[in-house]
Amino acid sequence: MPRDTDLLKSVFGFDAFRPGQAEIVTAVTAGENTLAIMPTGGGKSLCFQLPALLRDGVTVVISPLIALMRDQVRALKAAGVEAGALTSGNTDEETDEVFAALEQGRLKLLYMAPERLASGGTQTLLKRIGTSMIAVDEAHCVSQWGHDFRPDYLRIGDLRRALGVPLAAFTATADEETRDEIVVKLFDGQAPRTFLHGFDRPNIHLAFAVKDSPRHQILDFAASRKGQSGIVYSATRAKTETLAQALREAGHQAVSYHAGMDRDDRRDVERQFQQQDGLIVVATVAFGMGIDKPDIRWVAHADLPKSIESYYQEIGRAGRDGAPAETLTLFGPEDIRLRRAQIDEGLAPPERRAADHGRLNTLLGLAEAQGCRRQRLLQYFGETAEPCGNCDLCDTPPEVFDGTVDVMKALSAVLRTDESFGAGHLIDILTGRVTDKVRDRGHDGLPTFGVGQDHDKRMWNAIFRQMMGLDLIRPDPTRHGALRITEKAHPVLRGEEPVQLRRDTLKARGSRRPEVKRMVSDEDEPLLSALKAKRRALAEAARVPAYVVFTDKTLIEMAETRPQTLDDMARIGGVGAKKLESFGQTFLEVIAGDTPAMHPTRRKLAGRAAGTLFDRLEAAQAALIRGEDGTGKYMSCTTTTLRQIAERRPAALSDLARIAGMGEQKVDRFGAAFIAAIEEEE
Repeated sequence: MPRDTDLLKSVFGFDAFRPGQAEIVTAVTAGENTLAIMPTGGGKSLCFQLPALLRDGVTVVISPLIALMRDQVRALKAAGVEAGALTSGNTDEETDEVFAALEQGRLKLLYMAPERLASGGTQTLLKRIGTSMIAVDEAHCVSQWGHDFRPDYLRIGDLRRALGVPLAAFTATADEETRDEIVVKLFDGQAPRTFLHGFDRPNIHLAFAVKDSPRHQILDFAASRKGQSGIVYSATRAKTETLAQALREAGHQAVSYHAGMDRDDRRDVERQFQQQDGLIVVATVAFGMGIDKPDIRWVAHADLPKSIESYYQEIGRAGRDGAPAETLTLFGPEDIRLRRAQIDEGLAPPERRAADHGRLNTLLGLAEAQGCRRQRLLQYFGETAEPCGNCDLCDTPPEVFDGTVDVMKALSAVLRTDESFGAGHLIDILTGRVTDKVRDRGHDGLPTFGVGQDHDKRMWNAIFRQMMGLDLIRPDPTRHGALRITEKAHPVLRGEEPVQLRRDTLKARGSRRPEVKRMVSDEDEPLLSALKAKRRALAEAARVPAYVVFTDKTLIEMAETRPQTLDDMARIGGVGAKKLESFGQTFLEVIAGDTPAMHPTRRKLAGRAAGTLFDRLEAAQAALIRGEDGTGKYMSCTTTTLRQIAERRPAALSDLARIAGMGEQKVDRFGAAFIAAIEEEE
C-alpha cells in the first residue's frame, strides 16, 4: 500500500481520497508550487496536512483566523499528529509547548496568522526550525478588492522567496480574476501547478424566498430543523440580537455574534458553537471564515449577501461532512438598494465598482432564476451541470409568463418622471393613486398614470424587484435611491427584446413549512441519537468540539451499518487508528451492547487484512498450545510475535524462525500451522 493511502486510513480514517485530492497531494508532496481551488467541504486541509506528514521538516500553515487554526490543530492532535499554532490567542503554556515541540523536532505542522509575518523575528524562526513548505489557506484573502482582503497576505510572497521553499495555496472562492491575482502576489507571476476541482456542493439544498414577514420566515425555517446546528446571517448588528432573542423565545438555543461585541464574548460564542450540538448562531459576516465545524446542517440568510462569492462561501459552511444540508436566502427590494449603495459609495475605482455590480447582478439573477439554481450558480464559476434536483426550483418549477408589457409600462414611468423617484411613487402613478406627491408634481397627467391598474401594489413591487434582479433598473445613490434605467433596458423599451417574469414571486406562496430532510431512516434515528449523546458526553469531558470525537457523517454511517466488531468499526469512514483506539470500544458498546474488549495489540490491526490473519494464527496456536495430542508442555507466542507474523507474512519456516520470539521449539510446534494459515489468506 502506498504510504500516502496508508496514512490516509491510519491517521485520518479514510479508505480513499475524495475526487481531486490524490493528484493535489502528489504535487504538494513532490514540492511543486501549487494552487488548488476546491469547493468548501471538498477536503482542502487534508491536501496540505497529509503531505506535511510525508515530507521532512516543518510545514508552516498561514491561516486567516485564530478559531480556524485552533480547530484544525485540535483535530490533528486528536488524530495523533504533532501540530501547534502560534497566535495571539495562545496562553503562555500553549506557546511554551509549541516552542518545546519545535526545539525537539517533533512538530510537523505550525499554524500562524498572516499578521505574524510582520514580526522581524518570524523569518529567523522559520529558517531555524527547518521549514520545508508553506501552505496558505483561504488564499483569496490576497485579493485587494476581494470580499475577505487581508493586507498581511501580501507578505507571503516575500516569505516564500526568503525561505526558498515550495508554496501550496488553497481556496474555495476564486473566480478567474482572483486566481490571476493570487498567481501574481504569491508566486511572482510564475504559474504554479493549478488544480480546479469544481465548485459543486451537491449535498446542499439551495433555496431563495422573497421577504414576506422575514422574521416569521426564519423562525419557520428553524422550527422544522430544531436541534440541528445552524447559522443565520443578517446584514446588521442590531438584527442579529433581535433575531437571536426571537429564536430563544421560540424554544431554540440561539446566540448572536457581530464585530461590535467584546472580543472575549465573541470567542465564547465560537467555543459554544464548536462544542454544543444544536446551537444556532445569528451573525453578521464577521462570523464564519474561521469556523471549521463540519456538521452545520443549515444556513439561512435573513438579508441578501453582498455578492455571489459571499453567498457561495457562506452557504458552504453547511454540510462540510458531506451529509445533507439546507439553505434559505431571503431577499427584497431594500436589500438590493442597500447592496447597490454599498458598492457605489465605496472607495474602489470605477472599474472595480462596475465589476462588483456585475457580481451582485449574478447573485440577483440567481435569486430571480426561472430554472435550476445550481446550474446558474456553477455557470458563474465556469462550470456546466444538468438540473440538480436539489434546489427549490427543481422541487417546484416556477410558472413564468410574458411580462414584457408590464416591464415597458414601468420603464416608461421611470423615464417620464426623469429617473428621479423610487418604486413607491412610481407604483402610485401606475396604479392611478392620487397622492399629494403625485398631484403636486403633476404626475396624474402623465400618459402612464393609471395604466397599471390591472395589478395591485404587491404585484407591482414584485415586478420592480424582478426588474432590478434582471438589471433593467438600478437605484442611484447620488439621487437618494431614485431608479434609473440601464443600457440593458433599452431593447425592451423599443420592443426588441421580451421579458419573462416568474408568477410565483408575484403572490404569497402560503405558509407551508418546508419539510426537513432526515439524516437517517426512522429505524436508525434512535441509534443515531444514542451515538450523538455518547459523543457529546465524551466531547464535554475532554472540553473539545463534538466533531473532534467523530463527525455527523461518521455517526450516520455507524447508525446505518451497525458495526459489530472493532474490525467492522475500523472500516467506517472517519475512524482512523488513533480514534479507533480512543473511542472504538465505547461506541461499539452503544451499537452492539457489551462486547468483549479486544487485546491492544490486536486492536492495532483492526480493519486490516493482518487482523484477520492474526485471528487465524491465534486459533492455530490455541489448537497446539499443548501439542497435537494435548499432552505436551504448555507453549505460546506473545501477541507481539503474532502481530509481526501477521504483518510480515513469512513464506517459509526459515523466514518464520527469524521473527523475534519464535525459537526453534515454537517453530517446530506452530510453524506448519502458521504457514498454512498464511497461505489460506493469500
